[in-house]
Amino acid sequence: MKSLSYRSRVALVAAACLTVAAGAAVATAPAAQAATGCRVDYAISSQWPGGFGANVIITNLGDPLTGWRLLWSFGAGQMISQLWNGSYTQSGAQVTVTNASWNGSIGTGGTASFGFNGSWGATNPVPSSFALNGAACTGMTATSAPPSPTPTPSPSPSPTSPSASASPSTSPTARPGGQLPASFHWTDQGALLSAKATADHSIVSVKDPSIVRYNGQWLVYATTADTSGAWSIEYTHFADFSQAASAPQYYLSDNPNLGTRYMAAPQLFYFAPKNQWYLVFQQGPPAFSTNSDPTQPQNWSAPTNFFASDPPVVTQQGHGWLDFFVICDTVNCYLFGADDAGDIFRAQTTMANFPNGFGNTVVVLHDGTGTVFEGTAVYKVTGANTYLMLVEGFNSAGRRMYRAWTSTSLSGSWTPYATADTSPFAGTANTTFPTGQWTNDISHGELIRTGYDQNLEIDPCHLQFFYQGLDPSSDDGRPYSQLPWKLGLLTQTNPC
Repeated sequence: MKSLSYRSRVALVAAACLTVAAGAAVATAPAAQAATGCRVDYAISSQWPGGFGANVIITNLGDPLTGWRLLWSFGAGQMISQLWNGSYTQSGAQVTVTNASWNGSIGTGGTASFGFNGSWGATNPVPSSFALNGAACTGMTATSAPPSPTPTPSPSPSPTSPSASASPSTSPTARPGGQLPASFHWTDQGALLSAKATADHSIVSVKDPSIVRYNGQWLVYATTADTSGAWSIEYTHFADFSQAASAPQYYLSDNPNLGTRYMAAPQLFYFAPKNQWYLVFQQGPPAFSTNSDPTQPQNWSAPTNFFASDPPVVTQQGHGWLDFFVICDTVNCYLFGADDAGDIFRAQTTMANFPNGFGNTVVVLHDGTGTVFEGTAVYKVTGANTYLMLVEGFNSAGRRMYRAWTSTSLSGSWTPYATADTSPFAGTANTTFPTGQWTNDISHGELIRTGYDQNLEIDPCHLQFFYQGLDPSSDDGRPYSQLPWKLGLLTQTNPC
């Protein structure tokens, strides 16, 4: 958003080796065989007294699936209270999770993921086994076949003949999500969502989107600007991106708790320890509103500032700060922001104190050459002790693009990862536009997460980036607030 003037996750992988004995007989005729096999990565993403969050990744090692059902049993009385990216039933200890309408197909080597919140008592052990569509998930591949003709004995091997192998020679497939790709490549679907003016809202721009998948819908909160240059936030929702253009838009200025105040650059997430949704945004200083249901935008509370005044380091740098982004590990929550002058700030508080008590604000990244500008976002990489920071900046031609840094801790230092003009995290240099290039800028956006809680996890093997772009012909010197930004979607084309 252009200004107007960690956690150490408990990663637990459920997998075991399966030994397949070689048969002592061969069939007289070959039979068609279907390969089955799966691997499950079950990870406790956060835990607090009496409650916890978990993310689950299913890897299909067999033939392609058009639908899936995952079964497991809890060992210590845990109960699921809320699940996303699927549906569930629980009978006692036994849990069954079924795919959502949009993630049922898993190709060979592909993955599907879901997350949930639940309760626990004295202990919270990881389930010991999983079954996918009735087949045990062992991390290996097996084959099943219809009844075959009666086998005939095979000749006994001579002492010098090679002996039959007692187990497969293929090693288990490496679990996905554990590492970021060495470079990023994207394809774009064109502009998907544009400003919609009404009699009461003369909107000309929609930008700075925040997006989560919740109860089978994409929920989007985004900045708007109208013909008078006033900034606010809107809400929309749709089941599929093909419906984005026709989706209804609700303007938060119609919420009496918010009104026509300056609001911009929203971030939406669910804070599981308090069973509450948060909308973080800038109203000058960083602020937040709360809600029990993110699909009811008229119920967001009156804003509360995170800080009574700007932290000393922000004042010392002399440029203010903007584009605020919150992420938590199992102990602390962190608030990141930028200043449009080469600085990225970080403040922190404890999970127990959130949203209060932010302090210890420091500069964690600096580059005054246009490399570091605004639009900061930070995510936890699923299956790895890695955090990914995205920052919007400019390329040598003055066009907006995203660079990336990594760290092993939200409280640690950041290492350049994808920062070159020719090989950024996301820019026109590494994006193809099959329907025609509609923007020269890859600007303020968010990665689509595997869940929607405060841990902000992403699957690096199946990335999508929801961002703002601009028709080059409209970039004609008009005021920034009057530029007709639209929203588009990048999809990673080089998965793990």
